[in-house]
Amino acid sequence: MNEDEEQMELIPAEEIAVVERHEHQDQDYEYVRNNLQDIIETGSVALQGIVELAESSDHPRAYEVVGQIMRQLAETNKDLIELQKDMKKIKNEESAKKVTQNAIFMGSTAELQKFLRGQGHVSQKIKDVNKSND
Repeated sequence: MNEDEEQMELIPAEEIAVVERHEHQDQDYEYVRNNLQDIIETGSVALQGIVELAESSDHPRAYEVVGQIMRQLAETNKDLIELQKDMKKIKNEESAKKVTQNAIFMGSTAELQKFLRGQGHVSQKIKDVNKSND
């Protein structure tokens, strides 16, 4: 038996998809997070400008716009915090759901038979237990 055969293992099918999903999930999280941060930064600059305009003009509409921008910035900050909470919740749920339902064996039929013989097939173990009890 060569070294490759000794290192054979069953690879759960979900594991392959989960790794790919985690990569996309992390990329999407970073993308959304960066967008929210850019919106907050741009909104803060806009708020400073409109506050100066409102102070110099004393126009009620300018102050109304200041209030709207402030409200929108507060909501965007809340969205950023919610994004953090959602990611934490998703990560916790995924770590709790590590149940393998299907497994893929990567190898030939002969290798599978050798693997099962080496592990001792479940039905063979039951027969062995029944024989020892008799």
